[in-house]
Amino acid sequence: MVDKSVQNETFYELDKAKRTAVILLFEDELSDEQIAKAVNRSRTTLSNWKKDNKFKQAQIEYRRVAIDSYVPDAIKRLHKLATGAKSEMVSLQAAQSILSMAGFGSVDSSPELEQAKIEKAKADVRKTKAEADIKEAEAKAVKEDDSGSLTVNIVPFGDDADGS
Repeated sequence: MVDKSVQNETFYELDKAKRTAVILLFEDELSDEQIAKAVNRSRTTLSNWKKDNKFKQAQIEYRRVAIDSYVPDAIKRLHKLATGAKSEMVSLQAAQSILSMAGFGSVDSSPELEQAKIEKAKADVRKTKAEADIKEAEAKAVKEDDSGSLTVNIVPFGDDADGS
């Protein structure tokens, strides 16, 4: 196991107030005003800390270590769902999540899904163009003459459009 203090080197270089602020920001339960008050600093001081590169790095390090502690349990839970879920859909989604985390594709994407999205987009473009052509034809059929009167040109449509 890796020593968490090594993983959080920048975090531990901060003073106690800044470390507390990093933790409270990560927990995301208090407003910035409340966090500033909790560490006996002004809201402006907290705002300045949040802009500081060392403080930002400490936040990244702390977040990584805090979240890493949940990963083993999450993977165990996904494995349990993938192998023992009563619902085939739940089992499939858990298996896809595990494969995605292992680098074998994304849960939200596959070549087939991407191709289907492209085909749908092409169909949407064709539909929109057809609708625009219809609107243009309708606009040509209804014209306003110089006197302001509307003239409707009736254009035959269908089998008898050519007069047969």
